[in-house]
Amino acid sequence: MTNALYLGIYMDHSTAHLMEFSTDEIHTKIVPSAFSPEDDDFKGERHTHYKEQHEQAAFYKKLGEIMLNYEEILLFGPTEAKEELFNLLKTDLRFEKLTITIKTSDKINENQKHAFVRDYFSKQIHHLS
Repeated sequence: MTNALYLGIYMDHSTAHLMEFSTDEIHTKIVPSAFSPEDDDFKGERHTHYKEQHEQAAFYKKLGEIMLNYEEILLFGPTEAKEELFNLLKTDLRFEKLTITIKTSDKINENQKHAFVRDYFSKQIHHLS
């Protein structure tokens, strides 16, 4: 990723699609979550739940570290993962100066994700002008 100021993150509990907004073409970097429930079917529900929580926390921490490189972030997607990440980040003082916006969207394809990010940040930048 480059030194853009704006980042759109389309996410659910299994992956995050990171898209920088700039005057150039938008490219997506995919960050997968390590959790795979199929791996733990034989170990029981309690073990699976503990592992899921641990791996989701690691996934959110990884996303948070990436987000520190930007000034404004748009979190969007069809699940509650974006709210979970936001709630985790708002307890960390390092994220105080970042502008983080949450939007709900349906499951959408790559071109629609890029359009969503482009539309949102274009309006934000125009509004600030």
